[in-house]
Amino acid sequence: MHSASPSLALRSYSQEVASHSHDYHQLVLPVDGELCLSVERREGAVTAQQAAIIPAGADHGFYAPVANRFLVADVPTEMAPLLERLPVFVQLDAALSHYIQFLFQQLHGLDSRAAGSIEQQMLGLLLQLLQQRYQPEIQRKQDRRIELLQAYLDAYIDRPVTLPQMANVVHLSVRQLNALFQQQLGMSPQQYLLQLRMQRARQLLETTTLQVQAVADQVGYTNLAAFSDRFRRHFGQSPRYYRQSTKQHC
Repeated sequence: MHSASPSLALRSYSQEVASHSHDYHQLVLPVDGELCLSVERREGAVTAQQAAIIPAGADHGFYAPVANRFLVADVPTEMAPLLERLPVFVQLDAALSHYIQFLFQQLHGLDSRAAGSIEQQMLGLLLQLLQQRYQPEIQRKQDRRIELLQAYLDAYIDRPVTLPQMANVVHLSVRQLNALFQQQLGMSPQQYLLQLRMQRARQLLETTTLQVQAVADQVGYTNLAAFSDRFRRHFGQSPRYYRQSTKQHC
């Protein structure tokens, strides 16, 4: 885990899958291209219409399938403690998109002698815009039933779990459960379970010497081919190649 002072910089990413965490929040804002991200139990991409907010301490994997440029802001937790309440992936409205392009243009022509103070001013305004735009999400608390089901799925991740079973755990109909998940997490219960399984599999591949079949068993897959296919579609690499690539970067 790496610490940082407030900063705003232009960065590019490679096609190789990498992963890490840091003890500050990080904003990844689009300029050109696409960055595929997996942040704990959420998966998505930074594109022209969508930015990412990576909470402090969150394990995240990333790779860029095409040529790219992004504005990346490293934000100490004490500077913006409410950021961790926002969704990992946020849609950009016209005002935020225009401000990101303004930041990009300003960074290009910035005098290095004045860079530090001006960057912090621009970053401060960006944080204000984000918090104003997403105030409802910041104020909203997670439904207790979501927390109960998350705990259940975490405990039984190695077993088959159907949607009706999930609904029964929290005493809702399937339709009500789907609506609640979409409202609270922006995804279906099945998508949440898939991401939970893939993140656990990634963690086991990185931190243990378990055979790939044993990893598959621990995240609810009895069929190795099905697990490998799903992992490849999720992370862009087979489980075996992913394990090899992470060891090479250690």
